[in-house]
Amino acid sequence: MSEPPCIFALNSTRALGERISQQLGIALCPHEEHEFEDGEQKCRALTSVRGRDVFVVQSLYSDARQSVHDKLCRLLFFVSSLKDAAAHRVTALVPYLCYAREDRKTHPRDPLTGRYVGQLLEAAGVDHMVALDVHNPAAFQNAFRCPTDHLEAGGLFVAHFVPLLATDDVVVVSPDIGGIKRAEQFGRLLSEALGRRAASAFLAKERADGLVSGHRLVGEVKGRTVVVVDDLISTGATLAHAVETLHDAGAGRIFAAASHALFTSKANDVLADPALRQILATDSVVTSHLTDPRVKDKLVTTTIAGLLADAISAIHGHHSMSAPVDRCPPG
Repeated sequence: MSEPPCIFALNSTRALGERISQQLGIALCPHEEHEFEDGEQKCRALTSVRGRDVFVVQSLYSDARQSVHDKLCRLLFFVSSLKDAAAHRVTALVPYLCYAREDRKTHPRDPLTGRYVGQLLEAAGVDHMVALDVHNPAAFQNAFRCPTDHLEAGGLFVAHFVPLLATDDVVVVSPDIGGIKRAEQFGRLLSEALGRRAASAFLAKERADGLVSGHRLVGEVKGRTVVVVDDLISTGATLAHAVETLHDAGAGRIFAAASHALFTSKANDVLADPALRQILATDSVVTSHLTDPRVKDKLVTTTIAGLLADAISAIHGHHSMSAPVDRCPPG
């Protein structure tokens, strides 16, 4: 029997790492993270990784204790230390990948920061990269020269919504033109699970003098239950505009689903609209900014631990990510 993988979860993503560990029946490998008074830090493994297949879980977003840059540096330094310690292969599992939205130039001399993050991770020694529902999957794949795997939470969302929508006339809505493909793919999965077709619609931003002046709805939602699908929610402004437009168009119940619930402080105000019944998100991000019960009580979280556990098993066993996976045997 081959040696089981060595799995680390850095402290800020420890809770998700424990859930992955439970799914696999493999204990997380010990490590330590130490912070110095001047703001520098040290992160090292407390077990041998020589010749091992190593997986490191770290989600890259800001929280109350660490900024996104703190977390990125910890991941970079830890991966490099693992390679220096003769790890055979290091796979980074980054559920939320920072700077993934900065994937193209919209103004002269704009930085392609998503690509730069990819270069940093590869320079640190990442041999394989795994992320969940990035803003632009093609840009994510092109930002890395090492193998990449892009995981999607659509199946988890479908499992949640099917009981809620069993008898409803459903429309899946993209809140902007850029998310149409994502919404269409979710719509196909939902249609298969419901055994009937879920309609589709999208919103297009209307601009005047360079400013967004409103949203034009393309599709019919009157009297129908709506699921708004997006990759992430930050300030909540895009979702709030979508809910307002859909409500004005006569939509019935309105739900939202987004893989990454960043919920910066403004979300407490902009998502309080009672027309929005529920927000479904994954645990790729630990939401800490929601304080208003009108919004906080709407949030439902589903775990991606199973998705990541299956990815670890497939990569470690050299199996296809699209094929059924036998979980790694306990060590």
